[in-house]
Amino acid sequence: MNRQRRLILGSALALPVSHALGQQGNLHGAHHGGMYERLQTPGRIDKPAIAATQNDFISNAPKAASQGRWTPRAPLPLPRSEMAWATAHAGRMHLVGGYGEQRVDRPYHHVYDAARDTWLAAAPLPRGANHVGVVVMEGLLYAIGGFVEQNRRPHSECFVFDPASDRWRAIAPLPQACGSVACVALDGLLYGIGGAVGDSFDDKRSINWHLSYDPKEDKWRTRAPLPTARDHVGGVVIGKLIHVVGGRVDSFHTNSNLHHAYNPATDKWEMRNPLPIARSGHGAVLYRGLMFVMGGEGTNRVFGQNEAYDPVKDSWEQYAPMTTPRHGLGAVVIGDAIYVAGGGPQVGGGVQSAVHEAFTLAG
Repeated sequence: MNRQRRLILGSALALPVSHALGQQGNLHGAHHGGMYERLQTPGRIDKPAIAATQNDFISNAPKAASQGRWTPRAPLPLPRSEMAWATAHAGRMHLVGGYGEQRVDRPYHHVYDAARDTWLAAAPLPRGANHVGVVVMEGLLYAIGGFVEQNRRPHSECFVFDPASDRWRAIAPLPQACGSVACVALDGLLYGIGGAVGDSFDDKRSINWHLSYDPKEDKWRTRAPLPTARDHVGGVVIGKLIHVVGGRVDSFHTNSNLHHAYNPATDKWEMRNPLPIARSGHGAVLYRGLMFVMGGEGTNRVFGQNEAYDPVKDSWEQYAPMTTPRHGLGAVVIGDAIYVAGGGPQVGGGVQSAVHEAFTLAG
């Protein structure tokens, strides 16, 4: 049985879909020697000293008039990273797969209840993987592809989760095994954009593919390719357009600041104002009509920048940087706040974190 499923404390919260992991999410981590853990060595640790030397907060975007603020929230039940993305449904954040407890193919499915500031355990992913593409569409959670080794060796399997029954089922697989696919939902279709293929570090490469999935037909279709092949991008729907920003071209040593917008009605991409700081493995969410991009990594850098794009002005501004810079994190909007959980505090996947912080512009 999955370790997290064994940590059920009972039905005190009367939650039909998930099982409580305790108030403040502190069954692990904070009570056992720190908020971090190494991929190769068990045991909680404090933030590694090297992380501070890699933290980067400098943005070349103008400062917004109101900077907003970050506050700590209930830590993850255990340190995790490389989930690739998170998604929100009914006031809860879902984190699927990733690195944790000395493995890179975890099937973990943690759910954060923002109203109670509590973490829950839901049915684990049928196939453990990292860099799983996730999105909620019409009340169902989709999990697309992922890597079964450390950021390599992708699989093509796809699944859908029903929160009402706490069950997963398989759907049509990807036409090619792929990980780190950016997923968004728009007008009843799921869009999978970019990603990476390759079974080893030597043959791993970014791809420019762009697919749409119709749940009514259980079929994938090819769309206009992403203008530049890349993975670890941020993907956000703004109105009737899909925005794809940043990412890496084969490696974080060749990060991109490109920003494209896709119009499904015309099946065409257009350039938008580039991301101020090129990076990959960042979070991207739509908050108060702006696309916020936070965190990420690059050569000897873990970014704490928190920058937002105004689609009306086609311009960027910087906001209060992350308290704890991370990459490979989960970020979602619930209510009037952005929640950012987990992620790596230093370059690469060698250390995971249970850090969870929220950003808001509320007074």
